[in-house]
Amino acid sequence: MKNSDQLISWKRSWEKDANIEPGNGMNKAAEKSPVLREQGIALACGEVLPLLSFPLLSRCDGVQHGFTTRAGGVSEGEWSSLNLSFTRGDDEWSVRENFRRVAEAFGVSPDQIVCSMQTHTTNVRRVYAADGGVGVTRPLPWSDVDGLITDEPGILLGTFYADCVPLYFVDPVHRAIGLSHSGWRGTVARMGAVTIRAMEGAFGTRPEELLCGIGPSICQECYEVSDDVAEQFLETFEGADDRLLYPAGEGHYRLNLWEANKRVMLDAGVRPEHLQITDLCTCCNPHNLFSHRFSKGRRGNLGAFLMLRAE
Repeated sequence: MKNSDQLISWKRSWEKDANIEPGNGMNKAAEKSPVLREQGIALACGEVLPLLSFPLLSRCDGVQHGFTTRAGGVSEGEWSSLNLSFTRGDDEWSVRENFRRVAEAFGVSPDQIVCSMQTHTTNVRRVYAADGGVGVTRPLPWSDVDGLITDEPGILLGTFYADCVPLYFVDPVHRAIGLSHSGWRGTVARMGAVTIRAMEGAFGTRPEELLCGIGPSICQECYEVSDDVAEQFLETFEGADDRLLYPAGEGHYRLNLWEANKRVMLDAGVRPEHLQITDLCTCCNPHNLFSHRFSKGRRGNLGAFLMLRAE
């Protein structure tokens, strides 16, 4: 493989420095911002829909955001209960009701939600009020879109997860927002930086003015990858250490997507004090969050949502 000699050399160096036997690495936790807060939103039906939020973004005037859990919906079985995917075998009526509940929690209608169409790209699309309802009340007219940006109030951006990383972007100066999906492919391709550049081009956003969040996903201890994936991260990220990647047996490594996305954001010009990072793992919490890896693919989707409130 292209980078195998570098990978082997780095692996031996890490094992020597850590004073461990090969394949028995112990994770050192990435630096973490305050844990996400949970708020229960009372719905008209009498149920409560929990939403997780970043304290940093919650202080932004005119901005609403949240990350869903499994609770608060009507889906049953492996999709229980707030599944936000129409493509995983769940009953369509249930998914529509789940989206309706999310919309109610944000004080909008489902016709104001705009959804991504995620295929692990770094494609970012600017959306407008005319796109309202796309992916929920009407079909998606686009494909291969993993990031959404807008400066129009009243549009609820939605991206979807079951181990990958949600990235939140708020520009309080130009009143613009972005929301992007970043799995390992998106992360190694620096999806966070791509989204920031898209906001720069569309709205005049300056990276140092952005407020950002890295949301719930699979943690390093749960995320084992093969050496070909590890090689790509070593090529992309200089100064790789065990906070980013450490050995986990022959040909396997444990990858820290939170740390990688943090480095992407900081390299792109986001200030450290303007970035909050979750410590909530989807795979460690399968009863509260959907995890593709834990469930072996039998699961629903969580949702990340972000909106500029209408004045």
